[in-house]
Amino acid sequence: MGETDSSSSSIWQEIEQSESYLVCSMYEEAATLASSIVRQLKGSNISDNNEAFDENELFDMLESAGMVFVQALNQLGRTSAILNELKVLFVSATAIPVQVLLTGACFQISGASSAGVREFLEEFLSNWSLVDGQHYVLVGAEVDVDVQDGCDRRCILEVDRYMEVVEVYAVTLLGTTLKDMDSAISWVEKSALPEERRQVLLRRLHSLYSLKTINSSQVSAVVPENNHEAHYSLSKELNGFEGSPKGLEANYLHTGENNTKQTILKLSRRVDPCLWWFRSVNLKFGNVRVVVTNGKILLGFLFLLTYYVLRRKGATLNGLVRRQVSAAKKAMVDLWQLAFSYQVNPLAAVQPLPTATRGGR
Repeated sequence: MGETDSSSSSIWQEIEQSESYLVCSMYEEAATLASSIVRQLKGSNISDNNEAFDENELFDMLESAGMVFVQALNQLGRTSAILNELKVLFVSATAIPVQVLLTGACFQISGASSAGVREFLEEFLSNWSLVDGQHYVLVGAEVDVDVQDGCDRRCILEVDRYMEVVEVYAVTLLGTTLKDMDSAISWVEKSALPEERRQVLLRRLHSLYSLKTINSSQVSAVVPENNHEAHYSLSKELNGFEGSPKGLEANYLHTGENNTKQTILKLSRRVDPCLWWFRSVNLKFGNVRVVVTNGKILLGFLFLLTYYVLRRKGATLNGLVRRQVSAAKKAMVDLWQLAFSYQVNPLAAVQPLPTATRGGR
């Protein structure tokens, strides 16, 4: 038991070391170490490895080392040979972990190196058979799905994992990259797939096919039927832009370019005087060269004018507020003084009237 743990720990340390090489951009070292780990796990002493490691752990080791190997090859510029090197390293296509296979196939497709990918994926997919609607079993393997319950990941694939490969093959490779929609639809209809998943894939493929047909018909309607040279030129350009809305739009603009050139030139002459501020002004100060557009100068002037107006309005508003506060303060002081400057005689009620008042009586 101690030897098993020690061996497992040693393998994982080597995998971590290969990942460190990959992170540090030491791609050659990462690829070499990763391939060495895979050969060690799948070498002549494979039976000993099976006894030393749990099957799930062994599969995880192979998958981790394979991912490092694939990414290192991609960074080294050997994208076109990824799948072939994986097949040599893992002995057969079906022995490659699905995640490693998908990553390598996607690298080759995206790198315009799709040659050989179709045959490789067809070989992989043809070696699995659907047994219970939930698992695919490797052809020729004697595995009881109910007993194993998906534990033997080298001989049993879940439907979701298998369908990931199917989607890359039928939709991404055949339908999108190779534009072979008929082959993609035919393969999906004939293959042993869960019926619900089959219908989902067929709907996606038919929608792609319909979009391709509509785009082709719209572009062909732009060119007159008797203009054979235009038809030839347009069909030649569609080989590079087919299925791309931006490409179709570019073709349409190219077709009408000669008819609208004079109109565009006349319009540009009329608009040009109105857009004089967007021309650039070159200023040179010694070795430093500054390019300033008249538009930027105008925007700067507008900014300064706005700042000046806001400052003037702010000063006027501050003066008005100060005057109002001063007036209110003065009014309060006058009211206060008036209230306390008037003196009242408390004996006025008991004092006799003045003499003049008596004489009047």
